[in-house]
Amino acid sequence: MRKLTIFILSFISCLSIQLQAQGKIASNVVEKDYTAYLFAYFQGNKVEQEQICFAISLDGYSYFALNGNKPVIDSKEISETGGVRDPHILRAEDGNTFYMVATDMTSSKGWDSNRGIVLMKSSDLVHWAFSKINIQKNYPGQENLLRVWAPQTIYDPHAGKYMVYWSMQHGKGNPDIIYYAYANKDFTGLEGEPKQLFFSKNGKSCIDGDIIYKNGIFHMFYKTEGHGNGIKKAMTDNLTSGCWLEQPDYKQQTRDAVEGSCVFKLINENKYILLYDVYGKGKYQFCESVDLDNFKVIDHQINMDFHPRHGTVIPVTRKELKTMTDQWGIPEEFPVLPEEKNPVLSGYFADPEILYSEKTGKYYIYPTSDGFEGWGGSYFKTFSSSDLENWTDEGVILDLKTGVSWADGNAWAPCVIEKRVGKNKYAYYYYFSGGKDREPKKIGVAVADDPAGPFVDSGQPLIDFRPEGVKGGQQIDPDVFYDPVSKKNYIYWGNGYMAGAELNKDMVSIKKNTVRVMTPDKTFREAIYVFFRKGLYYFLWSEDDTGSPDYKVRYATAKSPLGPLNIPQDNIVIMKDEMRGIYGTGHNSVLQVPGKDEWYIVYHRISRPDGIRMPYPGIYREVCMDKLEFNEDGGIKRTIPSL
Repeated sequence: MRKLTIFILSFISCLSIQLQAQGKIASNVVEKDYTAYLFAYFQGNKVEQEQICFAISLDGYSYFALNGNKPVIDSKEISETGGVRDPHILRAEDGNTFYMVATDMTSSKGWDSNRGIVLMKSSDLVHWAFSKINIQKNYPGQENLLRVWAPQTIYDPHAGKYMVYWSMQHGKGNPDIIYYAYANKDFTGLEGEPKQLFFSKNGKSCIDGDIIYKNGIFHMFYKTEGHGNGIKKAMTDNLTSGCWLEQPDYKQQTRDAVEGSCVFKLINENKYILLYDVYGKGKYQFCESVDLDNFKVIDHQINMDFHPRHGTVIPVTRKELKTMTDQWGIPEEFPVLPEEKNPVLSGYFADPEILYSEKTGKYYIYPTSDGFEGWGGSYFKTFSSSDLENWTDEGVILDLKTGVSWADGNAWAPCVIEKRVGKNKYAYYYYFSGGKDREPKKIGVAVADDPAGPFVDSGQPLIDFRPEGVKGGQQIDPDVFYDPVSKKNYIYWGNGYMAGAELNKDMVSIKKNTVRVMTPDKTFREAIYVFFRKGLYYFLWSEDDTGSPDYKVRYATAKSPLGPLNIPQDNIVIMKDEMRGIYGTGHNSVLQVPGKDEWYIVYHRISRPDGIRMPYPGIYREVCMDKLEFNEDGGIKRTIPSL
């Protein structure tokens, strides 16, 4: 007990208090969007085997080699020695970039023959740019350098840079030491001279470092070289502090010699997999843990149609998996990937507005950026598509903190309209909700000459008042509508009440004398959306709270843009499907495919599969799309939300 107490106290005293960077490290791709795993590895000690290969898995347990277990990158092109080993792959913080590093070495020339590493960068996991980094040539004082082994990369939030770390031995009989340097912005070289990363208490050799971040702590698994030949773990809260807490026990679950450990988290599970190369036996061992401290062997659950050496595993999205299988084919025994079309956007987004642009011939979705506590997002993005299936992130189109004087947060529920303003010239009017802390929410308008922005705010709120007679609710959730009959433009808004008014021709002001309260019934909560079809005006709205599994869409019809409304007896448009774990289907827009009587409803739902179990699921939402169909009398058929 005394030893344990000293152990814990030494950890507490050693960890430096960092006030700036203890938040979660995460990329723009959220865990719910991952559907598979990528395993990067090499094959063996022959020159032709010292190449990078890829394998894929749907569950993290069964792996299938891509490209017939042949290399996906030619070592002769990317290396000085003609071979590469120990590939490590990392997804960058932007979610769309991948970094891979490898040992520039062929064992045929001896274990003390290499002096460098390879840096690689890709945006699609197929095409890689590379740089050869010879440590001995690039840095002074490296004359007695014997070997450079097993590089890896991790994002350092304290520095705001990507750290590359690896082991080196200088001179016979000296220990292998794990060093680091930061990569430059292009990931084509290293900044500054290598510095020691890990200071082991016994001063003996350490190689094959593998770092994973969990709950504010960096956990490094490493091999003790020449004194136990096992895998140990050390922890720190600051990578460059030089202060590590070393655990005394070995983490491998075998007495055989091991190396090249890798730890990854299973998708949507609170489980971690530790895998390592049992190199003397020509096999891998897999272990499972929930705390990164205690591991149990799960070899009986593992299947591989290849024999890997020292590699790493990362999760990938459906799109990334398809990109790789399009390039290298689908392995013969690979399970059929379920065809799920929804969600249509990766990440947490809500309140989708969809537009077809005559200018570009593309479709655009304008959502609320979601996943923020208290719906505290401050920026808007847009996504474009030419086929309604593949969506491209066009980036931030309006940031309230930098581009709006009267609001700096609660960037919610936008809508947009395209207006022709001249020959081949268009203007885009973007209406949105926003506010400042403890101030009532308001509705503003911004303008651009391209559907992908950037949008410029008008400088003042468009709607900052409640209609006459309304005592509660918020001024949020605008919808803009062009009436093809009267050729006029209308705006609708409200939470707790529904209001509508005619816009002036400038599109950035309203005719206040036309404001009308149009609340249909007690089911109305928010998110009005209006469209016109075959002589009828359709008014859709959301019922209940956006965090409720029962959040749903209802509708009414009218003969004019400002009512009165006729509410059908069965007026639910879309609602939850508990059998398939679909909840909170609401806040929609509607798309008519140009020139066709073909319609789609675009909406958000609580993210699957774990959103409904989160503390407040209303901030973890995802955008979906399904077909919208009508009865012969014009009534809307109920849409069954799809996967």
